[in-house]
Amino acid sequence: MLRLSMTPGIGPILIARLRERFGPARAILETPLTHLQQVQGISGERARAIHAGVDEDEIEMEMREAASRGAAMISINDPHYPPLLKSIPDPPPILYVRGSLSPTDAFSVAIVGTRNCSAYGRDQAGRISAALAQRGLTIISGGARGVDTDAHRGALRGGGRTIIVMGAGLCHHYPPENESLFESVVSEGRGALISEFPMRAGPGKENFPRRNRLISGLSLGTLVIEAGEHSGALITARLACEEHHREVFALPGSVDSPRAAGCHRMIREGWARLITGAGDIVEALEGSEHLIAGALREAGVEAGPHASLFDQRPRDGAVSPADGAAASIARLNLTPSQQRILDVLDSSAVELDELSARTGLPIHTLQADLTILQIRGLIVRTGLSAIERKR
Repeated sequence: MLRLSMTPGIGPILIARLRERFGPARAILETPLTHLQQVQGISGERARAIHAGVDEDEIEMEMREAASRGAAMISINDPHYPPLLKSIPDPPPILYVRGSLSPTDAFSVAIVGTRNCSAYGRDQAGRISAALAQRGLTIISGGARGVDTDAHRGALRGGGRTIIVMGAGLCHHYPPENESLFESVVSEGRGALISEFPMRAGPGKENFPRRNRLISGLSLGTLVIEAGEHSGALITARLACEEHHREVFALPGSVDSPRAAGCHRMIREGWARLITGAGDIVEALEGSEHLIAGALREAGVEAGPHASLFDQRPRDGAVSPADGAAASIARLNLTPSQQRILDVLDSSAVELDELSARTGLPIHTLQADLTILQIRGLIVRTGLSAIERKR
């Protein structure tokens, strides 16, 4: 798959068509030229490029570079490949990953916005991401200056996880001032850096629209905070809405601020929900279980009732591709704490403090588990802090 993905002129869409027609990468590489050219978009020149292949030394160099940086290469056929991402029209055939992926990363929200944000935008990005992280949701963004950076930092401050989708190969820290942020995410086991670009690929301007589709594809929903009329964040939001069929949210700003013009247009045109805080996002995601079931079908997994992405949480709560930890994608069983919550709930509403006493779980654990149970449609919140099992 690495050899195929490094072939000049052969991108994710063409590889997806080739895989659909001929199967695994090895079969594609061995397919006669005349058969390859029967696939839409595969010209004679491209078919010959596939047969010529990539220099073996170049392949070996790429693999050594990844290993030296502690990066794993995850093929689209690998069980560690994120199923939500696999379900988009043009998933990258190879993902480079530094850090750890967790089953709970399936419950994620992307937060994007302008690099040149105001103090208001920075504050809101940090506040909302911290609140979502406290509720057990993974925050996904692009590691850029401005809103992205504050979203990642807010997730860490909230005690949660974050995934940084890079617009360059993982040999680069871009922007350079975020190097310490990137390294802390990896070294502290708080998430991952991921990229679809070869290890030494630089941060070219053409990379960022491609990067944006991964941000959307990894997420149940995308929140835009401060985006002008022509902001790249709107590209991510459009992908989420029109191609990936995910939830899209917009935070309103000052009516006379050019930084908020894009957000206001999204709301005005009706393709983004107006939100004012994390609670609005969680409520909207309650109906998103169909997204998870759809992703499972794309991954070739039969989903049962209330299905999700992994059958169980590994002992350390994360999957580290670099150390080869195994995790099967199958029906998700509830974690022990989530099952305990459901076991003590009945038809009457229970206050949060009372639920903590009944389950023996601390409030912060309860908040995270309740969010996941709410999104999966197993509980409902009534009033300010009351919870009951959904009938």
